[in-house]
Amino acid sequence: MGSFAYGSLSENANGAVQVDPLGTDMVVDYNGEQVALSPGDTAWVLACGALIIFMLPGLGYLYSGLTRRKNALSLIFICWVALAITSVQWWVIGYSLTFSETGGLFLGNGRNVGFRLVLERPIPESNNKIPEIVFAMYQMCFACLVPSVLLGAAAERSRMLPAMVFIVCWTTLVYDPIAHWIWSSNGWAYKWGVYDYAGGGPVEIASGVGGLAYSYFIGKRRGYGTELVVFKPSNVSQVVLGTVLLWVGWLGFNGGSCFAASLKAAYAVFNTNLAGSTGGIVWMIMDFRLERKWSVVGYCTGGIAGLVAITPAAGYVGAPASALIGVVAAAVSNMCTRLKTSMRVDDPMDIFAVHALAGVVGLLMTGLFAQSSVAANDGFSEIAGGWLDHNYIQLAKQLAWCAVTCSWTFVVTYLIMFIINLIPGLQFRSSEEAEIVGQDEVELGEYVADYAYHERDLEGNYFDPSTQPPTRHHSPPTKSPAEPIEDEKASGPRGKSAFSHTSSETRTAVADLDLELAIKRNQSRSQSRGRSRPREVRLSSPVREERSQDGLQMTRVRSGSPGVFDR
Repeated sequence: MGSFAYGSLSENANGAVQVDPLGTDMVVDYNGEQVALSPGDTAWVLACGALIIFMLPGLGYLYSGLTRRKNALSLIFICWVALAITSVQWWVIGYSLTFSETGGLFLGNGRNVGFRLVLERPIPESNNKIPEIVFAMYQMCFACLVPSVLLGAAAERSRMLPAMVFIVCWTTLVYDPIAHWIWSSNGWAYKWGVYDYAGGGPVEIASGVGGLAYSYFIGKRRGYGTELVVFKPSNVSQVVLGTVLLWVGWLGFNGGSCFAASLKAAYAVFNTNLAGSTGGIVWMIMDFRLERKWSVVGYCTGGIAGLVAITPAAGYVGAPASALIGVVAAAVSNMCTRLKTSMRVDDPMDIFAVHALAGVVGLLMTGLFAQSSVAANDGFSEIAGGWLDHNYIQLAKQLAWCAVTCSWTFVVTYLIMFIINLIPGLQFRSSEEAEIVGQDEVELGEYVADYAYHERDLEGNYFDPSTQPPTRHHSPPTKSPAEPIEDEKASGPRGKSAFSHTSSETRTAVADLDLELAIKRNQSRSQSRGRSRPREVRLSSPVREERSQDGLQMTRVRSGSPGVFDR
């Protein structure tokens, strides 16, 4: 237990400091001095930490809505399980490596392993106004969020077990060192004077570049690039729900990063909402210019790009600069979503464009528009400002910080995956069966909703809109009177993989349809986050119907007649 009492500090007639028991501050003895911790600041930081936790299911819903329904639950799962895994890692070693009081320029030490000595110590990063246990909890919420963002790159083709092992290794070797460099008072970037208010480097660039390395390592999804499958959002309402949770959580993400309930916190919250708003509007307009339709997914994506970009700047820039940061970040990210084609990488959620590049935009524009007067709104922060304050060297520091963070993240992430992949049973890439029937069925044995099981999304299931309505029908298995009915558990969502009951004829039909499919498709400049709409397809084979033993019906389209993919 620490040495503390509740009251307030005051001076007596002799000038000596004494504790008034009628006060509400928490007074602690630290290094021979009495320090008053603020209950208001403590409550504010705790509340903001709780808001950040809401961002993890928000990410899960966002990613699940953007992916195909047969993989939706796996993304909710990996985003949410990251909270538990990273919380344990943070308690055991993560906090000590990042924020130990006696750490060095590049990394902390083992002083606080297992949260040893983490309790009432006033934190210098918060002007000694909140206890260390509150600071450690708040920073834990940040640490839990970052691998969740990164693992959107695992969509539809990565196994769960290696991904969970990856979370532990990546947080320890990538996130913890970068966070120490910029946020610990002992870190080299902190001492050098880099401006990164709430995580342009350790949160946004690290997750975006880490996701890029993850995508490169596990390769492209089955059918990606060959136009065999249309990858488009399966549930836009979940995309909206996820964006709402992220947006609200971001207010705590940036609002709590000044560690005080102050004018600076209010300014940071306002800047955050403003940048997200301008980002969403700009992205939506850019998509409308090309497609002549208002895109809900585009608005959500642009809003997130604006929120990402304002993260390193929220406590340093004024409102006009915040609006401009949202505009520039959304425009840059929107145009750069096409980079994945030239880079020959399958980035399903555009994590590199929306997080890494928007984070770089935010960091560089912080070097331009940071103002000492804005930073001082908390009553104790002193910075030299950016170009607006005639501190022209600051932009070079911001650029160097971006380069170091990108390089460290990509190299170490790729090495971590390379080593984990060598361990028997920890290969990252899913089996072909898992990619066909979905990660939810093979990895989890559960589904995001019952229709995802009853309306199976197997590749090769198409319909002809000229001869039947745009739905796929699965007839119940045909049983003879003498044939016993199978146990429900064996064929249900939590039983054995239903794909294993599919006949060889059905599997052959699926493969045959994949081979014979040819698509005539007009390319759209904006296909971010799987926003490609169904296109006309033409199949060369004549009308033919095949029915497998378990009743799965697939109909080929008449040669020359238009059709679309059914999801």
